Amino acid sequence: MSMMQLLFSFQGRLNRQPYWLTSIAIVVVVMLLVVFAVATGFDGDLAASALVLVLLAIIYIPLIWIGFALGAKRLHDRNKSAWWLIVFYVLPGILSGIGNQMGMAGAVLHLASVVISIWGFIELGCLRGTRGPNAYGPDPLTLAP
Repeated sequence: MSMMQLLFSFQGRLNRQPYWLTSIAIVVVVMLLVVFAVATGFDGDLAASALVLVLLAIIYIPLIWIGFALGAKRLHDRNKSAWWLIVFYVLPGILSGIGNQMGMAGAVLHLASVVISIWGFIELGCLRGTRGPNAYGPDPLTLAP
C-alpha cells in the first residue's frame, strides 16, 4: 500500500501494525503541535496568536482526515462498514458533551462514552482482521512479504 493510500484513502484493508505505527506518529505530531503552540503563540500578541491558530488548523485538519482514513481501513479489515466510525469517534464526544450539561445526572452518559471508547479501542486496535478476503479486499497479512 502506498503512503498516499495509507494516509488519505478510505478504500481497502489495514492490519494492526501499520494502523498502530501511523496512529502513534499522528499522536507525536499533535503533541509537537501543542508544544509549538504553547511555546510560540500565546504570549499576549493577538496577531501572533491568531497566526499560530491558523497554522495549527491547516496542519490539524489533514490529521483528522488521516485518522478517519486509518479507522475506515481498520474497520474494513474487521469486515465492518466505515460508518462504525460515527459510533467510535463521534458518539463518545456527543455523549460526554450532553453529560457535562446534565451535571451529576450525566454520569451514565459519561460511562456510556467510556464504554464505547473502550469498545472502539479493542475493535480497531486489538482484534485481528478477517482471515482471507472479505467484501473490502484481500487479507493484508497474506499480501505482506
